[in-house]
Amino acid sequence: MRFKLVILAAAAAVAVGQSFSVAADDNPRPFDNSRNALNAPSPEPGSQFGLAPSGKQGIALCTTTTSLAANVNTDCAQPSKGPHNETSIAVNPTDGMNMIGGANDYQLILNPGGHVSETILSQAHVTTDGGKTWSNYPVFSNSSYQATGDPALAFDGAGNAYYGTLGFRFISFKNAQNPDVLVSTSSDKGRTWSVVRIAQGSGNEGSVGDLLDKEYVAAWGNGNAIVTYGDFRLGQKGSFVSSVIYSSVTHNGGKTWSTPQIISGSLNEAFVATPVVAGSRIFVSFLNTTDLNTGRDDYEVVEVNPTTGAALGSPVKVATTIDGFTDYPIAFGRQTYQDSVFRTWAAGNIAADPTNPAHLAVVWSDMRNSTTPAPSDPYTAKTNSDIIVSQSTDGGVHWSSPVSLSSTADGDQFMPWSAYDTSGKLRIGYFDRSYDSANHVYGYTVATEISSQSLTFTTAQVTTTLSDPTKGDRWFARSVHTGFDFATAFLGDYSNIAATADGHVVAYWTDMREDITFAGRTGHGEDAYFGRAS
Repeated sequence: MRFKLVILAAAAAVAVGQSFSVAADDNPRPFDNSRNALNAPSPEPGSQFGLAPSGKQGIALCTTTTSLAANVNTDCAQPSKGPHNETSIAVNPTDGMNMIGGANDYQLILNPGGHVSETILSQAHVTTDGGKTWSNYPVFSNSSYQATGDPALAFDGAGNAYYGTLGFRFISFKNAQNPDVLVSTSSDKGRTWSVVRIAQGSGNEGSVGDLLDKEYVAAWGNGNAIVTYGDFRLGQKGSFVSSVIYSSVTHNGGKTWSTPQIISGSLNEAFVATPVVAGSRIFVSFLNTTDLNTGRDDYEVVEVNPTTGAALGSPVKVATTIDGFTDYPIAFGRQTYQDSVFRTWAAGNIAADPTNPAHLAVVWSDMRNSTTPAPSDPYTAKTNSDIIVSQSTDGGVHWSSPVSLSSTADGDQFMPWSAYDTSGKLRIGYFDRSYDSANHVYGYTVATEISSQSLTFTTAQVTTTLSDPTKGDRWFARSVHTGFDFATAFLGDYSNIAATADGHVVAYWTDMREDITFAGRTGHGEDAYFGRAS
């Protein structure tokens, strides 16, 4: 496979504010399709990975002040500072007041000599009062990992929690092992955790090895769960060989897991898989780069055996995503949007209707309603990313033509996440720039299907304050264009919603409304915010 890649000269051009260019390389590194803490920007230039902060299982690191506000910051004061992004949330089916949020939680400490020590250990953001108060609990105590990434949360039917992450061991960004896939479990509503390694990465970014990426979890019954993840097989000097999707299952609450096995069939350019439980069946969606001329991907869905995790047939194509080499502007080797430098992509997820297990939906975002080819320079491009959805009513055998949820909305909508509510209506949460005519600031929106299977929606803003990723940001800040100083290069790659037992949904997103000061500079922070949608 030839990954979507901006040549290094283009990345250098961004740094000096020059023109951008895009090219496909015969043997590129997987810049665009493997996305984790290893290849994400550093929140603070010059930071070095240090020792993990101490924390004892079952003892909260901190607790927020109780708030009745519509939007609640789930991050609380700790000795270290840092951004919180790439958010996942799950609701306990045995106690609707108990929810657990996961995020990339960065711990930055300014040492007396002026050096910044960094770790990225995801914490459990736990509420037991329906989202008014949040406590942050350590998931990895006395950990040999210096960083985790790609947080994923799920509860099974008995209230056991599963927290998937990647695990990294490295000294600096230039000297790192490719990550392991980890799943931590909790049986006490998220207070204490035990971790199991599901799969082990090998090599590093510039060597032969296996780069594991973007694990996600789903759970059901009492003690049953599945984790899926991508494996980028790398050759000499980190050249791409293939990428496939693996799955592993547990039936004893995460104590032991099955040997991982490939579920992406003959597709060997696959990445970013998400599983979903549909009654007694399990489905997994993933992207696969099929068109090597345009670099566009296909969304695929495969059914797997709940007992073994094995594929029950070949993947089925849902649709082609409009996310190729020239469909987006480019910044630092990544797809981005108008007047921005934060990385983005098309990925979404798969959802299953609790009232009809044969009814599924896949959501994503792409540029089908934007002008393509797009200028490679984001400061000359005008972008219009939209949320796209396709559904199946026969258990994933056939899929409807894609529908643009937001084709009439202005600006960019991106990073969607879907869930069906208890009435069988599809809900979709996403970052939304339609609130700003300049297409700069974003809110978080939840769309609600008017009736089940209609694929027509009403929308409502969840956020009470908008966020600006284009300037004035404290973390991952880049200044490459006049008037857009300190633009963030990283918001995370997704944010989530989850359905509740009372027919509503909760949202959990990366929010930038609060300023933070670190190492003498103040700017917009990145916090994991919670809110409810009607």
